[in-house]
Amino acid sequence: MKQAAVMLGVIGGILGLILGVSVSGWLALTGWLGTEVQGDLPRALRSPENADLLKAAGVLAPLLAIAGGAMAVLRPYWAAGLLLASAAAMYGAFGLGFFTTFPIAMCALAGLLALLGGLGREPGGLTRR
Repeated sequence: MKQAAVMLGVIGGILGLILGVSVSGWLALTGWLGTEVQGDLPRALRSPENADLLKAAGVLAPLLAIAGGAMAVLRPYWAAGLLLASAAAMYGAFGLGFFTTFPIAMCALAGLLALLGGLGREPGGLTRR
């Protein structure tokens, strides 16, 4: 389970980085159009009010996912926390849409798998006999 958490966390983080770069590019475009003509532009081309949150989440959430995926084998509980925090940050910032579904789902599933993978090995977890 921990190896699956590694793969899903890293792939989810890479997809999240692609999402973050796309969002940063879109914010650069809407910022380039200027605030003077915001009233004349269609709503989709206006700069959003939470642009700083989107930029921060576009960078930090994928980094949390990649770091969580990288440590899923040795520290599964820490990894689960980072992966689930990454999924929550992406969902909170970007919402659930066509391009955000896969990174969010992969990070959440990787967090769940890391959590379940740690139950059998670490002290205080469930053990198989």
